[in-house]
Amino acid sequence: MSTMDLLTPELDAYLVAHSDPADDLLRDLAAETAAAFPDAARMQISHDEGEFLTMLVRLVGARSAVEVGVFTGYSSICLARGLADGGTLLACDVSEEWTDIARKYWDRAGLADRIELRVAPALETLRALPTDPVIDFAFIDADKVGYAGYYGELVPRLRPGGLIVLDNVLQGGRVVDPAEQGDAVRAIREVNDLVVADERVDAVMLPVRDGVTLARKR
Repeated sequence: MSTMDLLTPELDAYLVAHSDPADDLLRDLAAETAAAFPDAARMQISHDEGEFLTMLVRLVGARSAVEVGVFTGYSSICLARGLADGGTLLACDVSEEWTDIARKYWDRAGLADRIELRVAPALETLRALPTDPVIDFAFIDADKVGYAGYYGELVPRLRPGGLIVLDNVLQGGRVVDPAEQGDAVRAIREVNDLVVADERVDAVMLPVRDGVTLARKR
């Protein structure tokens, strides 16, 4: 996926330098991911976005969180680190290969007891959850065609004041190019329209990296 040049390289470096730095564990995870999956490593979130997620989880006071799209576990660690005492993260992915690395780093981070991994189609996992509105926080960063379905299952299960964060909502800027009609871009346009029209939530889209939408349950 191409990325947008919202910042000059100098401003990007300045931004990263003025966020809390990655620790050795996250740096090692990023390096191992790049070495093991060079063609897919771009799916890993940037560190500043990870710090953003940790802060959001803490601000919400989340004890029950859901992640759709684990990859090698970088975002899972950032989410789990923000949970309130006794909090848990349900992490959904379809790849044993990717999540084997995630499990190793969750153990190393001392977070394995906070993270429950479900290796299965995420829509099946979400549909099997109780319908009670008890989820405090959810992060969607998976196959783009599935976003609307994931969002649709999560909103009813989100407690009032709970937050859903959707990643990659700008698709490298392609969402505003009428010539771009690929499945992922079309799916993201549709879910972007769905969220902003959803009267159950308050929503804001932010130009954080490839774009994130925050949807807070009313």
